[in-house]
Amino acid sequence: MALETHLWLVRHAPVSGPPGLLHDLQAAADVSDIAALSRLRANLPANRSAITSSVRRTQETAHALGLEPRVEPAFNEQDFGEWTGRTHDELRRAFGAGYDDFWRAPATSRPPGGETFVEQIARVRGAIDALPAGDVVMVAHAGTVRAALAVALGISAETALAFVIDPWSLTRLDRLDGGWRIVAVNRL
Repeated sequence: MALETHLWLVRHAPVSGPPGLLHDLQAAADVSDIAALSRLRANLPANRSAITSSVRRTQETAHALGLEPRVEPAFNEQDFGEWTGRTHDELRRAFGAGYDDFWRAPATSRPPGGETFVEQIARVRGAIDALPAGDVVMVAHAGTVRAALAVALGISAETALAFVIDPWSLTRLDRLDGGWRIVAVNRL
């Protein structure tokens, strides 16, 4: 019998700080929502391994959930390069048409010094392939969850960007011997 991986993808808690910002790696999570923490804890398997991106907000969320995760930078959010730490309004003023052009083709466009969403999918695919069998809880980012959905469903990057992935949400993917099973997406 082949071994299955049950991947429990949790999007991190909301970011503490101003809205409309492309947050950096050190942006903190607001883990004060006790109801959300309780709901998620109740829905996660007891016998599991845990993993997070290398970003502070995912690690803080994991610890608030009572997890002791291994850190894997391959599960980081898309790298927005020089745009990181700046607001969308500031970027529009600074880059004008270049900023707007990026959002017309966000799957294949590259922010200055960053990566494309297609590249993020490739990075996430390699890390998912290395996951062990059993229950694995991953606390990550909306883009990481979308990338995992692109891998599991075999869909284009453009299509994967259509998924809404809310803070505190749970997405469940099972890696089976013959492919993937989608159990839940963006469950709140």
